[in-house]
Amino acid sequence: MSPFSSQSISASGLSLTHSSSASISPAPSTSSNRPRPSSSSDRKAWVDPASLPDQGDISSVSGNAPEYVKQLNYNTYFSYGVGAEDSFGYQVGREVKFVDVSIDRKLERQGRLEATTIAEVTVNKHMLNGAGMLHGGCVAYLIDNCCSTPLVVLGLVQNVNGVGVTQAMNVLFHSPAPLGSILSIISTSVSLGGRVMTSRCEILDKISGRVVASAFLNKMQPNMSKL
Repeated sequence: MSPFSSQSISASGLSLTHSSSASISPAPSTSSNRPRPSSSSDRKAWVDPASLPDQGDISSVSGNAPEYVKQLNYNTYFSYGVGAEDSFGYQVGREVKFVDVSIDRKLERQGRLEATTIAEVTVNKHMLNGAGMLHGGCVAYLIDNCCSTPLVVLGLVQNVNGVGVTQAMNVLFHSPAPLGSILSIISTSVSLGGRVMTSRCEILDKISGRVVASAFLNKMQPNMSKL
């Protein structure tokens, strides 16, 4: 039996229960669950997910994360990651759809929480190189935006800011992806510290299961005085 089997805690609208299967049951989504934008008396956040406008459709997003977490994840992805129509990569970023947002307690990591997001996108003409394959720069763009999201999710659950700027990204390219390929982008949190945070990502061909690319992403909270 797990040493955590009889202990339960509550965090940011999640009812988190330690068990041998590490099950996590989301609490009902209510307006009181959703965090409010930081007041002027609070330490200013780089990007506050609670202050961003609602974007994306969470009705088809599965996973055990509370509804407000799924919504704020979408809001942060679109407002901060994708940006306006004249932003770099907009034609690619707007096509990404999240299909799962989940939070698990990993008993092998002393009960630490781990957030995972799964997004999907179909390779279109705006994503190709001259050879008609998915461009490596586009892969980096997808990883930078999508691999950031589990840190946002984990931050929301732990009541810390998980939005940062990219410090380093280590990408391995495994196989090509031609026009029409459906990509599954699976991103998982690794660590979320006071200022530095890390996540990992795999991009798979959803039909064949082939790995297209994998990566580790490091992000950090910027020094606000330098912005």
